[in-house]
This record gives sequence, structure tokens and C-alpha cells, in this order.
Amino acid sequence: MTTLAREPATLARDALTVLQPGFTGTSAPDWLLRRLGEGLASVGLFGRNIASPEQLAALTARLRAERDDVLVAIDEEGGDVTRLEVRGGSSFPGNLALGAVDDTGLTHAVARELGRRLAACGVNLNWAPSADVNSNPDNPVIGVRSFGASPRLVARHAAAWIEGLQGAGVAACAKHFPGHGDTAVDSHHALPRIDADPDTLAARELVPFRAAVAAGTKAVMSAHILLPALDPARPATLSRAALHGLLRAPAAEGGLGFDGLIVTDGIEMRAVADAYGIERGSVLAIAAGADAICVGGGLADEGTVLRLRDALVAAVTDGRLPEERLAEAAARVRALGEWAKSAGGPDAARRIAPAPEAGLTAARRALRITPADTAYVPPAGPVLVAALTPVANIAVGDETPWGVAAELTRLLPGTTTAAYGPEDVADRGASVVVAQMLDAAADRRIVAVVRDVHRHGWMAGVLDTLLAARPDTVVVEMGVPQAPPRGAPHIATHGAARVCGRAAAEVITGVTTRVTTGNEAGH
Repeated sequence: MTTLAREPATLARDALTVLQPGFTGTSAPDWLLRRLGEGLASVGLFGRNIASPEQLAALTARLRAERDDVLVAIDEEGGDVTRLEVRGGSSFPGNLALGAVDDTGLTHAVARELGRRLAACGVNLNWAPSADVNSNPDNPVIGVRSFGASPRLVARHAAAWIEGLQGAGVAACAKHFPGHGDTAVDSHHALPRIDADPDTLAARELVPFRAAVAAGTKAVMSAHILLPALDPARPATLSRAALHGLLRAPAAEGGLGFDGLIVTDGIEMRAVADAYGIERGSVLAIAAGADAICVGGGLADEGTVLRLRDALVAAVTDGRLPEERLAEAAARVRALGEWAKSAGGPDAARRIAPAPEAGLTAARRALRITPADTAYVPPAGPVLVAALTPVANIAVGDETPWGVAAELTRLLPGTTTAAYGPEDVADRGASVVVAQMLDAAADRRIVAVVRDVHRHGWMAGVLDTLLAARPDTVVVEMGVPQAPPRGAPHIATHGAARVCGRAAAEVITGVTTRVTTGNEAGH
């Protein structure tokens, strides 16, 4: 038994302080309000907690009435990953679209407007942006959430995004340290491994994180990935070598010199939970140098909060977790809460001029259009949208709509949609699926909407068969445009946000004549 320097009540309070839990419903449950009074200092919000900006503002005001320095966190990347607009699609394109434009001023403006909207709703910590370099095009979880495959491009846009967001009084959180871009495994499901050597990590993964630290990011989120070059035994979230020895270490010693808040990715994700359990995983994370435990994407109840609180207290009591390390972590959480209290909130939002068109402007500029050999003639009437729909990425979720159907229906009344997934092709075969499309289309133009066609053989097979039968098909790629462009024309949106769909629909219908060819910069 360890002799404690502090009272047990203080220890329990610190243990609550380092948790960032979620909850269910659109109003704060009694248990959450009670725990805020006992030391809980952060709350995480997800799409299930948000019905409207007005409701969200009322919810955060209720939390703040219980604790005025509470950190209200959200996973609002814009683009494919949105919580503010989870049921309608985002008003902002995601990172890949911004990287394709490669205008850091535009990236700053988009992030500032997003931050203004968050601040107006009382949100003061955003678990974004992704600073991952998407060096592996087969990555199943990052993809369009990254600014691109170039470390320097990702670095300059991550810095601009952070400065724009924090200029609105919302703390940024660069993720997923040390970099989740070179993985073919989703850490929601299993433990990814990156076998890059230290020089490669320094020249690729770490470049954007160094830029994020230099830009003043208030927080960094750790990744549940194994990098043997740093630690052969434990994933970065649980690795002292990764968090304390690399992220915290001074630049003179080869580290990043970061002194802000380190928060874990969701501790209930299987990359950690399957091997360690959430209680042990939380203890190991704090011991390794993390300051806050993100939990609640899946486990969102009071029992989980109490389990983790008690696990941290027990670890200090029996000597597995240094008391001063927990106290240090809790102090960093409270310090960020004080910054957010003074810098953010609705008052800060009111001081910023709204920029409602920033997202749509970015989405339009991000389009890359490869014309067919003949001049494109927009359809005069309704079309058939054939959506080839992959299994949803957990980070994105399946609630958020994507595609161009809604916008095309608005611009071309009578437009209909037929959606096909891998199970349809497995059951019936590509030729039968395409025959059904052709029957449904009759004499109408077909717009095929795909997402990461290069990663999905079934999707590529359907597209091959469709283009052979109807070479005038418009192809809209709303994922990473890695496959050679095909279609009449081929439109790469660099993301599936609602504004990306609108920008593509404008080109398809001829509402806008601005055409950027695939030969221009951006790929």
C-alpha cells in the first residue's frame, strides 16, 4: 500500500477530472450533473446528443451552470465526420478537399467559421483536426479525413486549421499522434501496426504534429497504434516512450516539446479494450503521459465513469500509478478549462463576423473534373443516381447522409436514386445489378456515385460493367480519388459532405460552368 500525500477525496476528484465521458440523450442526465459537482471537468458530445443549435446551446449552458470551467468536447471535423449536422450532412468540406485546394487562407477561414458555430453553441474543445498523413491509400479509417499524402501539405493546413479554430475560442486537438495514416487496419476494430523506422516517422508522420505544436494547438489526441520503432510492446496511447519520451520531450532531445493536454482516442476502441480492458488501459494511458481519457462513444453511462474513477484511484493506492502523475494530468485538464472559459463561448462567437459561404466556396474549389473526349452536355431532365455504397466507417457513422441525390433532386425534379452495396453484388453479381440500373434509368442519364472505388473490388466491377453499357454515365468519386478517372465526366469531390454533393450537382446540371480539369494541381 502506497502512502498518499493527498486526501482520498482529492484523489477521487482528480480521477474524475481526467475523464472525458459521453452520455445518451439531448439533455444532461442527473448523474452527469452530480459528477460535475464532484470533480468531473469534461463532457464529450456525439451526434446522439444534438438535435439543433438551440438545443445544443441550452445543453451546454446547463452543464456550465454546474461548472463554469467545464470542457465541452465534440468530434467535429467537418466533412464526412460531423456531429453538429449529423443527420443532414456538413456545411463544410473535410480536410482532403481543403488540401486539394491548397489555400491555407481558405482553410483558416473554414476552421474559424466552424469554430464560431461551435462557440455559439457553447462547445469549447474540438477533437480535431486530423493531422495524419494519408500515405497508405488503402487506409480504411483516415482517407478523406486527412489533408493529403504530403507531410508538408498536411503540416501547413493542420496549422492553419488550428489557428482558425482557436481564433474562435475553441481548443483544437491534433490527432491521431504519432500518425494513423500508414495503416490498413481500423483501430476501432483491431490494433494497427506501423513498421516505419525512426527516420521515416520523423520525415513523414511527425512533420504535421510538429507544425501543430508550433501553431499552438491546445491538445493532442493519441492513437491506438503500435509503432515498434518507438515501443515494441504497447500502442502509442499506452506508451511512455511515445507520449512522454517523444511528444513531451524537448525539441533539443528530438521530441516535440508539447506541454498542452494529451487526450486518448476512445479508450473503449478494440485496439486497446480487447487486450487491456478499459480500466487497465486508462491507468496505463495516464501513467504513460496522457492527461485525459476519452470514453463514451460506445460506453456512455455512469457505471463506466465510476469504474474508471475507481480503477485510477486503486492504481494510485497500490503504487501502479504515481500520485503526482494523476495530479499533473488533472491540473492540465483544469488549466485548459480555464483557458476555454476566458477565450470561448457565445460572447466570443458574437465578436466574429459570420462567413456562411466559406464551406461551399471551399467545396466548389476542391472539385477536380476530368472531361470525357466529347463536350459535356448537362441533362435536360431528371436523372437516375446509382449510389454504390460501401460499409460505413465507424468514425463517420451511418446516420450522416452522403452523395448527390438530394441536391440533384432539388435541381432536377423527378430524379430518383437506387443504392447498391457489396451484399447486392455478392448475391446477384455485377451484371445483374447493372441490368437493374439500366432498367430503372430507361432513357435517363445515369450518375454513378462511388466512394474510394480503388479500395472496393465489387464497386470497381459494377462501374466497369456500367460504363461499358452506358459510356455517357457521370461518375462522382466522393472518397480518395486514387483510381484512374472514368466517366463523362468524372468528378472528384475529395469528400462526401453535403456541400461537396451540392458543388458536384451544380456542375452536373450546368448551374455553374467553372470546370477544373484533372490536370490541375490538387492530386
